[in-house]
Amino acid sequence: MELINGVLFHATGASSAALCYTPQKQVHGWSWQTYWLAQAAVCWLILPVVMAFITIPHLTNVLHEAPASAMIKSFLLGMAYGIGGTAFGIAIRYVGFSLTYAIAVGISCVLGTLLPPLVHGTLGDMLRSNGAAYLSTGIILGAAGIGLCGIAGRKKEKDIERQQEQAGIFSLAKGLPLCLLAGVLSALYGFSLDQGQPIADIANRYGAGNFQGNVIYIFSNSGAFVTTALYCLYLHQKENTLHEYRTAAKSALRLNYLMAALTGLMWYGQFFFYGLGHVRMGNYKFTSWAIHMIMLVLFSTIAGLVMKEWNKCSSKTIRVLMLALTVLVIAVLMLTYGNYLGEAK
Repeated sequence: MELINGVLFHATGASSAALCYTPQKQVHGWSWQTYWLAQAAVCWLILPVVMAFITIPHLTNVLHEAPASAMIKSFLLGMAYGIGGTAFGIAIRYVGFSLTYAIAVGISCVLGTLLPPLVHGTLGDMLRSNGAAYLSTGIILGAAGIGLCGIAGRKKEKDIERQQEQAGIFSLAKGLPLCLLAGVLSALYGFSLDQGQPIADIANRYGAGNFQGNVIYIFSNSGAFVTTALYCLYLHQKENTLHEYRTAAKSALRLNYLMAALTGLMWYGQFFFYGLGHVRMGNYKFTSWAIHMIMLVLFSTIAGLVMKEWNKCSSKTIRVLMLALTVLVIAVLMLTYGNYLGEAK
């Protein structure tokens, strides 16, 4: 039962992440960097600290006893993740959301899942363990399903361009390297949490229980905030937009800050529920990252269908999309069953 609860917590976190950017549509009078830095401050700086104080007993003692090496590694890997997120955002300008998602998230799904056991030298044992065939198949199908979502998304973009008789800016030469960079660096977030586990172990000793992972976010998320803030401040300086945080109608400012806070809350929600799911995954906790990323793409695509983003697509595009969703669902089931076999051994 704990395993099923773990998968459901991962589903909740992925759903929160899939919907977190919808409030952006209500933001007016702010440049991208203004909105992005405001929501990043909430999800990567404020909430990790607040939630750690709420959920981690004797937090100051935990931080005092935690190994400095774990803090530093988690923070630096979080910084790399922040760079990956920025590269992701820039890549969208050149190859579109769908291809960026397919390439970057596909790489992150596979690399972020296999990197922790590879570094710990346990990957070989894992691949020979009970249920390993289902886990491997689930990871491969997950990457394939994400790729199919990217193909369907690119077809959707072309369908819309034909109907509007205009072509967007598309440059694979510029976008592909950014997608690869985003995929590799984004995968390091899962590794950041892995390297911060000694901190969580101490928190667990003080009674944090299933909330133990929240203490790691203080370091991994603040690292991501630093690199994100540096890039946003660079854009503010370049485009002279720093004044946007205060120079607007009061009603618009209140709404913009509210939407940024809501985005940050939903984005942090994925980390919160990821942690609750991760501790329940039994012997194969490393598969948490794959399950999370696959569900993120699955729910993002379903959300697009609900919001009628695919209404103008051809029947061929919809067929590819349905195949992609089917493959993603099977991948989650495979990973879940592989974890079940691992628990039953």
